[in-house]
Amino acid sequence: MADDIAEPYGPLITTTFRLVTWNVWGRYGPWERREAAIRATLERHDPDVVGLVEAWDGQGARLGLPYHVFEGDYEVDGVRSGLAVLSRWPIGAHESRKLTGGPDTGGQVLYAGIDGPRGVIHVYVAALTWRPEHSGERQRQVREMAAFVAETRQRRQPTVLCGDFNADPDSDELRMLTGKSAAAAPGLVFYDAWATAGTDPAGGHTWAGANPWAAPALWPDRRIDHVLSAWPRRGGAGHPVRCEVIGDEPVGGVVPSDHYGVLADLRY
Repeated sequence: MADDIAEPYGPLITTTFRLVTWNVWGRYGPWERREAAIRATLERHDPDVVGLVEAWDGQGARLGLPYHVFEGDYEVDGVRSGLAVLSRWPIGAHESRKLTGGPDTGGQVLYAGIDGPRGVIHVYVAALTWRPEHSGERQRQVREMAAFVAETRQRRQPTVLCGDFNADPDSDELRMLTGKSAAAAPGLVFYDAWATAGTDPAGGHTWAGANPWAAPALWPDRRIDHVLSAWPRRGGAGHPVRCEVIGDEPVGGVVPSDHYGVLADLRY
């Protein structure tokens, strides 16, 4: 930040890019109808970049964006499930990292360097272990994930960390990322797009009892899928200006996933 209190980042960037993160629930339930609903929802919102959790191998080619990378080794009906990044613009680099844990407690993060029209956007999509009692494991995974981000990003370019964290914004693991407790990696702090620019600060639930696919779990409504953007760069690059929940309405008679997605518009 500069010393100019009126423009600490210089003149603010007025253009944005649109990112969606969504856990699309693999090939569970009527997955072919759900996939059609997922594609229709994405087409309606027209994102530039999409980070998917519980995607399946080959799905990216069917969801309407020209560039995509996938990493995953969990098999469902003989098809690999994992993380994916889809993009309107070329993906110049990508890398994945396994996070600490066993078969039921592991996690993963996938990095994609997006060659956008106004410079590289560093996008990380993550899945952390899911059980409510696994906060300790998720905190270890967050430290590993933050170290991975610190290794691979360029500090002057927008950096977005998104995905299914299986943790609420007031959890220890999210507090480590948003400057509310000791940082997960030195100098690395993120803005929570929903807290900064959400349509309803008290809402934003991505796991909800109103969703028929989520209701059988008997969990409380929770905001566990997040878009986090690193402290803004010059011009406010990466700063969230709008955030909303998507995929919470049926399409063709079917709710697209057991999670709702999160859409964020960020300065770029």
